[in-house]
Amino acid sequence: MQKRHRIFIAINLPKEVKRALAKYETTFSELPAKWTPPENLHITLVFLGDLTDVELGEVCVITKKVATLHEAVDINLTSIGYGPSEKLPPKMLWASGAKSQPLSVLKKDLEEALLEKIVNFDPDKKGFAPHVTLARISAFAWKAIEPEERPEVLQNLDLIFTAETIDVMESEIKKGGPQYTLIESIELK
Repeated sequence: MQKRHRIFIAINLPKEVKRALAKYETTFSELPAKWTPPENLHITLVFLGDLTDVELGEVCVITKKVATLHEAVDINLTSIGYGPSEKLPPKMLWASGAKSQPLSVLKKDLEEALLEKIVNFDPDKKGFAPHVTLARISAFAWKAIEPEERPEVLQNLDLIFTAETIDVMESEIKKGGPQYTLIESIELK
């Protein structure tokens, strides 16, 4: 049986942005949540799922081709809040970013190119707004908190950085949570 790889394409955050976001674990320590380790903080552009070695090679080639068509892009993380929507119960706490035309076009171009070569790839149909998952909230523990006791977390942010690379990443599910491995880092032009 051929080994499969759980693959996604991401923008990994600069160390100083990871450090700034990691501090929110202390700020919102009362949340019933499993926090994302700082080294795992990223923005997912495209989730591909389980791929063969051959498909993984194709993804790296395609990502390189698409990257040559796109310049480095500024990203502004603007707020901390519950996600994925305002509906309760929330599934996560995340840092949301401002929508960006260059980032949306990069994602669209990646998806269109991947769709031609990766057989079971199913692009995300929702509109894209960058976000970083800070913590996953326990639905069971959340329901146990009285509604008026649930923490308010909405906070403004102004974390701006330039994404100069896009990264092909592998996610392995381990006992302590996912472990991410960088397969290839590709510079934007």
